[in-house]
Amino acid sequence: MIADLIKKNRSFRRFYQDRVLDLETLISLVDLARLSASAANLQPLRYIISVDSQKNLDIFSCLGWAGYLKDWNGPQEGERPSGYIIILSDSEKANDYVGYDCGIASQSILLGAREKGLAGCMIASIKRQQLRSLLNIDVRFKILLVIAIGEPKEEVVIETVGSDNSIRYWRDSAGVHHVPKRNLKDIIIDSY
Repeated sequence: MIADLIKKNRSFRRFYQDRVLDLETLISLVDLARLSASAANLQPLRYIISVDSQKNLDIFSCLGWAGYLKDWNGPQEGERPSGYIIILSDSEKANDYVGYDCGIASQSILLGAREKGLAGCMIASIKRQQLRSLLNIDVRFKILLVIAIGEPKEEVVIETVGSDNSIRYWRDSAGVHHVPKRNLKDIIIDSY
C-alpha cells in the first residue's frame, strides 16, 4: 500500500556503508524520477549518480546533514551512504517551476528506494561551489539537491507533535531518530 510506503519513507542519515550499491539500482531510481510529472512537461532535471567510494567521499565533504542535531556532524565512517543522486536543473530547459519538479522527482526516488529495502535523505545544505569544482559540473547546471542512498542502519519513528508544539526531530539514548508530525486535524483548516 502506498500509505505504508510513505510512512516508511523518512529521512535516514545512517547507513551500512559496506553494503555497496550497484549503478543499475541508482539508474532504476532515476528512471522513476524520469517518469514522474514535470511542470509544462519541460523535463529540466538532470542527474549525477555515484556508487564510487572516492566520489562518494568527495560528495560527502560538501554536505550538511541534520540542522536540528547541533552536536552531530553527519554519519561517521562506516555509516555513510553507499550512493548519491545529485539533482541538477538544466538552465536551458528550466522554468520558474523547476522546484516542484525537483520535489516530485525526489519523492519518487525515495519511495522507489524504500520499496527496494533502501533508504535515503534529501540534502539541500550543500557547499555548491565546492561540489561543482570537485565533480566538474558545468555552470549550465544548477545544483538543486543531493539524495544520499543506502541500506538503512537506523530506526526512524513518527510521533505526534507534543504539547510544546516542537517539530524538531531528535535522537533518544538508544539512537532511535524521532520525527514529530502534526495531527491531521491541525493541518486541515477548513472542509466542506
